[in-house]
Amino acid sequence: MGWPFVGETIDYLKPYPAHTIGKYMEHHISKYGKIFKSHLFGEATVVSADAGLNRLILQNEGKLFECSYPRSIGGILGKWSMLVLVGDMHRDMRSISLNFLTNSRLKTQLLRQVESHTALVLSSWAHGSVVCAQDEAKKFTFNLMAEHIMSLEPGEAETERLKKEYITFMKGVVSAPLNLPGTAYWKALRSRSTILKFIDSKMEERIKTGSQNEQDLLGWVLNNSNLSKDQILDLVLSLLFAGHETSSVAIALAIYFLQTCPTAVQKLREEHLEISMAKKETRELNWDDYKKMEFTQCKSGYKRDFEVGKRGSISSQKGH
Repeated sequence: MGWPFVGETIDYLKPYPAHTIGKYMEHHISKYGKIFKSHLFGEATVVSADAGLNRLILQNEGKLFECSYPRSIGGILGKWSMLVLVGDMHRDMRSISLNFLTNSRLKTQLLRQVESHTALVLSSWAHGSVVCAQDEAKKFTFNLMAEHIMSLEPGEAETERLKKEYITFMKGVVSAPLNLPGTAYWKALRSRSTILKFIDSKMEERIKTGSQNEQDLLGWVLNNSNLSKDQILDLVLSLLFAGHETSSVAIALAIYFLQTCPTAVQKLREEHLEISMAKKETRELNWDDYKKMEFTQCKSGYKRDFEVGKRGSISSQKGH
């Protein structure tokens, strides 16, 4: 179970290559099996690396199992965060977020934002330069979420200040829960306070001026919900956290694994060039273009054909 209070958290959080499960998991699985007990983030924990059990848990969330985070993480995210709430309150918060992202808004506003932020990141790369995929993915997703949630423009001074505080905040979410001066957890709590003050000032500004623009999530929530100020603050922070982290990691891993598969890269290039060549009046993407990206979206038929082709390719390589 590791050291008192800290347990095995420090070993658990040590970085490891994306193509491995890390030394901590390798050691524990070899010694105890795929399901074992530990002490993580200040609490006794059952760790599962068993696909069958994990599937059962995910399929029965809210029925046999209740989704939750350790208390230390909940302290950073806030008691009204969607990632911490369970039951009816979680459902209500989730419903508010989904009602904002209507199908028409997704097809028009969000699609344009995604394309413009993608172009902005790509245009910042100098020819022949070396870029860090994870850093660029994080820059892209943060700027996109900041505009989508609070209409913050990329590159502006306030956006950059918020990004700096957010990076400090994120480092504390996945750190040992030691609330001592100088630790990552302590710094994250301070950054959380700064971020909430920033969001609060944006709320007050809109309420005073009556400018509750429903083009972003903050304005929509102010106009269309009965949430308290604390609930809105935690909701905005949790969406910024959830949207940024999941998307940036997925993009970085996609880039990492794609470079090992030239066949997939070529197929992607062909699909996108075909869509680009068919556009005459404008180069901007629309919803019809997106729907044509069947390989990009990994539709089942393409996925099955690609897997068969990949296995054949691997077999022929082994033959040589």
